[in-house]
Amino acid sequence: WHAPDSTRIVMDLDEKPNYKRFFLEKPSRYVIDLHGFNLEASAPKKAKGGQFVKDIRVGVPKKNVARIVLDLNQAVLIQTLELKPVKGYQYRLVFDITAKKAGAQKGVAKTAGPKKAPPKSAATAKTSPTKKTPATPKPVKKPNEPFIIAIDAGHGGDDSGARGRNTLEKDVVLQIAKRLKKKIDAQKGMRAVLTRKGDYFVKLKKRRALAQEAGADLFISIHADGFKNSKAKGSSVYALSLRGASSAEARRLAESENAADLIGGVQLATLDDDLRKTIVNLQMNSTQHESITFASAVLDQFKRIGKVHKNTVEKAGFVVLKTPDIPSILVETAYITNPKEERLLRSASYQEKLSNAILIGTMNYLKNSNYHTASYRQ
Repeated sequence: WHAPDSTRIVMDLDEKPNYKRFFLEKPSRYVIDLHGFNLEASAPKKAKGGQFVKDIRVGVPKKNVARIVLDLNQAVLIQTLELKPVKGYQYRLVFDITAKKAGAQKGVAKTAGPKKAPPKSAATAKTSPTKKTPATPKPVKKPNEPFIIAIDAGHGGDDSGARGRNTLEKDVVLQIAKRLKKKIDAQKGMRAVLTRKGDYFVKLKKRRALAQEAGADLFISIHADGFKNSKAKGSSVYALSLRGASSAEARRLAESENAADLIGGVQLATLDDDLRKTIVNLQMNSTQHESITFASAVLDQFKRIGKVHKNTVEKAGFVVLKTPDIPSILVETAYITNPKEERLLRSASYQEKLSNAILIGTMNYLKNSNYHTASYRQ
């Protein structure tokens, strides 16, 4: 899978891998030897190599060794992740490839491990972790600056999300996200940004960071729910809760969506440390309240186009919604595991209805909210 600045290669294995990897020069190559494995799939076609990988070749240099060779286009850094079975996946070996920056160690290949906390500075040591600090106000936009909405298409790459009989969540939500972006961009004084534009994995924390870097005023994460009971149906809209879920189903969904980082090889525990300093601000300002108001406006529009799973906004601890200064909602458009709703999700006309409902709900929220009065110009 190819992101704008990286490539991810995933090997699915039926047991814990025993492997060696190394760089070779002239020409530049990266070699992965899997010991005690047989290849049951062919290598991707040459055209799928992307910006870093010119070609992928496979072979058997000696008995019981499967060799994969990446012919490289440029100097790269490669991070190796060994992922244990989780959420329906077996063992996986993941290689994240990025461009080597000037001054970086030549031919780096490393296995990810737990991150160590940085040493406390003198200033940090003197600050009590329980002491409340004033919330930093969001800068007011100038009249000629666009109002920006971040649209987050859930899952992507090796994280397919929920699965229908013939459909993957990651595919339909990206289609809906692109339709919504087009509608928002057509509004005067508004612009949308996508956290992912194609089929690749983006960490939950990175999705939030992309929204902040773009100066987003609102954040909408789009999903399609899945459940073991194929009769489950209807749309839902969620906001963040820091004090437990509003229902058992909201808790289940948050755990399922938060598992995206586990599937992608990210330790959720490390995210909590990064968020501690923002939790106080989240509790002090009105972002959470605005998120619920925003979610209610979108839910009202969903009620107009079809069945909703719950008549009220649900709340749970979604990692992707934990941005301190951006009202954020998570939309479950339909149940992809319900055959009828799966057919609707694949339909261009229904995707138009869904994206239009989100747009109208967003516009209605902005018309009636004082939170964005200073920054939004219709």
